[in-house]
Amino acid sequence: MSSTPGTDPDLTRKERREQARADRKALEAAHQANARRRRLMQLGGVVGAVVVVIVVILLASGGSASKKVTVPTGAQANKEAAAVTALIHGIPQSGNTLGNPSAPVTIQYFGDLECPICRDFTLGALPAVIQKYVRTGKVKIEYHSLETATREPETFHNQQVAALAAGKQNLGWYYIELFYHEQGQENSGYVTESYLQGLAQQVPGLNLTSWSAARSDPTLAAQVTGDAQTANLEGFTGTPSFLIGKTGGTLSKLENPPLTEPSGFEAAINKLLT
Repeated sequence: MSSTPGTDPDLTRKERREQARADRKALEAAHQANARRRRLMQLGGVVGAVVVVIVVILLASGGSASKKVTVPTGAQANKEAAAVTALIHGIPQSGNTLGNPSAPVTIQYFGDLECPICRDFTLGALPAVIQKYVRTGKVKIEYHSLETATREPETFHNQQVAALAAGKQNLGWYYIELFYHEQGQENSGYVTESYLQGLAQQVPGLNLTSWSAARSDPTLAAQVTGDAQTANLEGFTGTPSFLIGKTGGTLSKLENPPLTEPSGFEAAINKLLT
């Protein structure tokens, strides 16, 4: 990919990641502020000003605490795997694509597996889109990688390739969904080799030996790099970001759709299906 003369491409990528992280933090802060405001209003006029201050301090400290996550095991692991299976079982998969290859509409979804806003989308708008449009053969969704939330490039590479390696067995979307369902707190360092292995063990039917070998496939690393180049050309600076269009045609940006409910996606899809 060419770069502007006199511009350091590494610095440009770093600035893009920092801008995306700042945008996401601002959005998260707004959500947290609204939640805190509601909780404080519920306290009413009964409590004194000192109590209110204490509550605010406790909420702030609790929200910023760093928590590490271990992959669920036993009943909890079964619960998460069952939820993912119920959503996507029986839908065709191929590599990073979920849905019928001949579906008339294509959505390209650019995400970072550690991105909490992507998790909001995964648990919010996405299930309805999958059930209404992907399962019925009208839409296929391609998952693409864009580093925004993950602090360490090596960790980002490892986690995204781990998902793509599951895609070599046409089980990539199980891995993606499980990652988001069991996502830990950003910047807590929860994405370890043990975490990645634990997710793989939850993917139904995944051959772990073949999956481990596929993680060294250079074409998967090239795919992650290619995704970043595409995102850069499209001007994407945050995740999730989306391109949508008729399959085989030119895809366009889907600007700022609601992530917790499907109305924005439904409107765009329905327009392309008419």
